[in-house]
Parts: sequence; structure tokens; C-alpha cells
Amino acid sequence: MSTLSLRLPDSLHKQIRRLAKRDGVSINQLIASAAAEKVAALLTEDYLRERASRGSRERFGAVLAKVPAVPPDPDDVV
Repeated sequence: MSTLSLRLPDSLHKQIRRLAKRDGVSINQLIASAAAEKVAALLTEDYLRERASRGSRERFGAVLAKVPAVPPDPDDVV
């Protein structure tokens, strides 16, 4: 595990302290969780962007063209 020294505006530190107390966790746990959520979101964005770069509108259109033009099943309509 690593140690990180971080400077925060007093107002943000106060809000973090309040939220950590409300959730019954330490400030370290709250910040670690927030950092993990942000990393996961950014990695997901990278993954989706990479997958999208392999896509083809022409191939997508070809697949959609194979879908029969029938009305939806009544059970599928909300």
C-alpha cells in the first residue's frame, strides 16, 4: 500500500469528513473508494472507445437489414 500526501481546499476537506462520518467510513476509505470509482469510469471509457474503433457502420447496417420487419410481440411493449 502507498501513502499519498494530498492538499485539499478546507471546504472540500470538510465535506469529505462529513460524508465519511455519515457513511461510517474513514476519510481514507472514502477517498480510496472515490479514486477507484473514477479509475473504473476512465478505464471503461477507454475500453468502449477502443471497441467502438473496431466497429463498422456498414457491417452494423448489414446486420440490422437482416432483422424482419414485424410488429413487436404484445408482451414486449411497455
